[in-house]
Amino acid sequence: MSREIIAILRGVLPRDAVAICEEIFAAGIDRIEVPLNSPEPFDSIERIAKAMGDRALIGAGTVLSVDDVDRVNSAGGRLIVSPDCNIEVITHSKALGLLSYPGVMTPTECFAALRAGADGLKFFPGDMIGPVGLKAVRAVLPKDTPAYAVGGANPGNFKDWVAAGATGFGIGSAIFKPGDGATEVRAKADAIVAAYDEAMA
Repeated sequence: MSREIIAILRGVLPRDAVAICEEIFAAGIDRIEVPLNSPEPFDSIERIAKAMGDRALIGAGTVLSVDDVDRVNSAGGRLIVSPDCNIEVITHSKALGLLSYPGVMTPTECFAALRAGADGLKFFPGDMIGPVGLKAVRAVLPKDTPAYAVGGANPGNFKDWVAAGATGFGIGSAIFKPGDGATEVRAKADAIVAAYDEAMA
């Protein structure tokens, strides 16, 4: 079963990217994004996609433009995650056959994203929206809408988010911070998977 967890590797270096991703995958997480405000992000995405693209869903975060989408696609990425609800980014991603997860906070943004073809919604920043905010918005969304809590979601509060209607999580600093080695990331990933499985049980 593919867990609905996206590992966010903000600040990862290309030379370390594959080794870190292999540990994340071995822990049981097969969705990975490299934010485009990381060092040489397209190099990292290309390396990871070549090494693991047949086993894991690899892509980019902080995707802000159609040009970004094209570059991620050229690098072999298949996942487009944004902090905002940019209709052009969503429609272009879908035209290329990529998965689109735009950032949303309000019902207006949620429905605009879904009408444009978004595959799921990234509720961001999660610590501002909170489970209470998600629960209120969730009440009006189509029941099968994938809803990811990002920013403020961690193993300590997964259960609260799931109870509010979250179907998955984007995990950044709780799984990787610049300077972390593969062994350290693996330990964090193991803890995240254990907490996710318990919350989803």
